Amino acid sequence: SYGLTIWDLDREFLTSGVGGKKRMPLGDLLHIMRDAYCRTVGIEFMHIQDPEEKLWVQQKVEGVSPDLSAEEKRHILERLNATEALEQFLGKKYLGQKRFGIDGAESAIPILDAILAEAADSHMDYAVMGMAHRGRLNVLVNIVGKSYEQLFKEFEGNVDPESTQGSGDVKYHLGQTGKFVSPAGNTIPVDLAANPSHLEAVDPVVVGMARAKMDQIEPPGDYPVLPILIHGDAAFAGQGVVAETLNLSNIRGYKVGGTIHLIINNQLGFTTPPEAARSSEYPTDVAKMVAAPIFHVNGDDPEACVRVARLAFEYRQRWHKDVVIDMVCYRRHGHNEGDDPSYTQPEMYRRIDAKRSVRKLYTERLVKRGDISMEEAEAALDDFQSRLQRALDETKQAAPPSDARPPTQPQLLGVLPHVNTGIPRDELDTVFRALDAAPEGFHVHPKLAKQFEARAKMFTDEGEVDWALGEALAIGSLLYEGTPVRLAGEDSRRGTFSHRHGVLVDYTTGAEFTPLSTLERDGAHLWLYDSLLSEFAALGFEYGYTVENKDALVIWEAQFGDFVNGAQVIIDQFIVAAEDKWDQTSGLVMLLPHGFEGQGPEHSSARIERILTLCAEDNIQVANATTAAQFFHLLRRQMRREIRKPLIVFTPKSQLRAKTSRSPIDAFLSGSFQEVLPDTTLAATVPADQVRRVVFASGKVGVEAATARDKLGGAPVAIARVEQLYPWPFEGVADVVAQYPNASEICWLQEEPENMGPWNFIKANLFRAHEDTHEIIRVSRLESGSPATGTKRVHDVEQAELFEKIFAFDD
Repeated sequence: SYGLTIWDLDREFLTSGVGGKKRMPLGDLLHIMRDAYCRTVGIEFMHIQDPEEKLWVQQKVEGVSPDLSAEEKRHILERLNATEALEQFLGKKYLGQKRFGIDGAESAIPILDAILAEAADSHMDYAVMGMAHRGRLNVLVNIVGKSYEQLFKEFEGNVDPESTQGSGDVKYHLGQTGKFVSPAGNTIPVDLAANPSHLEAVDPVVVGMARAKMDQIEPPGDYPVLPILIHGDAAFAGQGVVAETLNLSNIRGYKVGGTIHLIINNQLGFTTPPEAARSSEYPTDVAKMVAAPIFHVNGDDPEACVRVARLAFEYRQRWHKDVVIDMVCYRRHGHNEGDDPSYTQPEMYRRIDAKRSVRKLYTERLVKRGDISMEEAEAALDDFQSRLQRALDETKQAAPPSDARPPTQPQLLGVLPHVNTGIPRDELDTVFRALDAAPEGFHVHPKLAKQFEARAKMFTDEGEVDWALGEALAIGSLLYEGTPVRLAGEDSRRGTFSHRHGVLVDYTTGAEFTPLSTLERDGAHLWLYDSLLSEFAALGFEYGYTVENKDALVIWEAQFGDFVNGAQVIIDQFIVAAEDKWDQTSGLVMLLPHGFEGQGPEHSSARIERILTLCAEDNIQVANATTAAQFFHLLRRQMRREIRKPLIVFTPKSQLRAKTSRSPIDAFLSGSFQEVLPDTTLAATVPADQVRRVVFASGKVGVEAATARDKLGGAPVAIARVEQLYPWPFEGVADVVAQYPNASEICWLQEEPENMGPWNFIKANLFRAHEDTHEIIRVSRLESGSPATGTKRVHDVEQAELFEKIFAFDD
């Protein structure tokens, strides 16, 4: 660029402080630059916009001696010995079993070892890790501390039912909690999160777990929990949840002070080469969106890997931002050990087959330097091999008898006994006063001030509570009783439908005030956040949060219920299955606005049918509450029960402000959530013994059907509302049916098409319990590929037809 030649090597130039000198001969300057950027480490940091950050990186790598001590080199070799010994041993003893070995990427273990050693020596509180399959078994053993015996038991198939994680999962999905000990003797607890096969899905879960741990530390300190995510190169570039998770990194409600990302860059996906896997130069380019520095390092140089690991940790601690290590390496075997990668990459695998392992290369390097003798190196490897063999022998001797039976199915809970979730009147009034108060000089939006006046009149003069107030009373009372609450979602502070207004914004100054935060007691906090425009990562984060903080009410709200399909991976792989697979419980609450109001197909359905299809073994709770008091008790029940189960609530839209959703104040002072609400208005016009049909419905359509019937007057049809769809309330439904001894029909009414909504899930329950005594019928829209019509007029006609059908009789 500047026309310099070899004749200029002795000329001095201004350096801006490179190597601590203001002036330097060109030859010396080039030597420093090549050492810093052109050996086995390459650094991308010029995309960082903060000049101070860029200067920090330069000062850490330019003119800095890369030498490690003899003790540090021996420790690296010891880590490589342990890594290679385990993979070779498993490969020989369990030929043909999948292990997704770390072969070719062994330097990942010294990298993780160096990061965690720095964290332990810095006296951090925790480290939380997440990774895919490759190298997981090695990380579990050599980093997290899983014993050889425990691993071999899993390979042998003789797992102790008392110690398994739920119904179990394949070895390379399991998580572990352990304790890492640094060479200096300091310790740090480490959690390796369990994960499904869905690539990168665990990323936001781990970050949420880290945030939950931090939120429980008092005093909180300076981001005292370290999240570490280990990625594959193809997945990091290809999976959109990676970008979503990166986008969480500097947002107030999700910030964890920086995640260290380690990419095990095999230069290959399953069979897919880089040119088919991404459009960018490097798999790490997506991380530039958050101005993260990227350290590319050659996996065959474990010393450089350790230096980069320490630098990445130091950057995270200094700047509290994400940082990426791209370890360029290879995959010695195929996607799994039974796969032949030469089908699609013959040239690459000829080269790989000819390569000596990282451990061998490093051993030769140390021997040539005189840092260690070959005899010492081989003796250390032999020692690991013998320890592994002893552990395997002991495991086989302790194997259970061949007639050992698998564990029995867990006992189903079904509808649990009710817990009293009412609160005293003085507590209710205290919460309401907090809602109705603003700091002196705070300017409430004029329109909002009028709404608050109407709310005060409703509560004080009319003695009623609407949906939004019922939610606020539930959250406020929990805070008042010392239970932390976190609520996040797209535009959730105000609420998509302008009903919540959990955070007030000063109309004049823009200052913010959170009324319910004044109720925090006994260390409880209220966290209300607008999320980024994400479902996958945002829901994964909240799920991870609940895994670590089971004492907090954690709520994720979809802007509209149909948006939840963008997070289906989190629902399928974690929320409904994690307890069964990994014995991992969660009390996460999902609010999914649902209801057909003639607003088109996209914002009508929260896909109740999909959620119900996933219900089994009491894995989740599914509710469609219709009154403020029911919602109040439902939220409080979530924290006042001993067990923790995810709760999915199909919340209203048009019913948010409807008088039919209001409840009297007395309904909040005692009692609990009712799984079934009987018909309370029919008796005024039709005696129970004259009722011919009992209609069950869930949500808004049940309210509207009852209103339509009462306008007609005299229709012999009882309409009860099933407020909890799963676990199915057999007893509650039977109690309603028993009230009408002469009714010959039970009808399920839903506003969704026949192939959607609850019908295809709950019909088996209705037939099982009532087929012998009643005719079971269904009233719904016709089956459809689209959830709803896009025309309000057609919607109104369809809705009217539904009600005509439930009131019509053949005779």
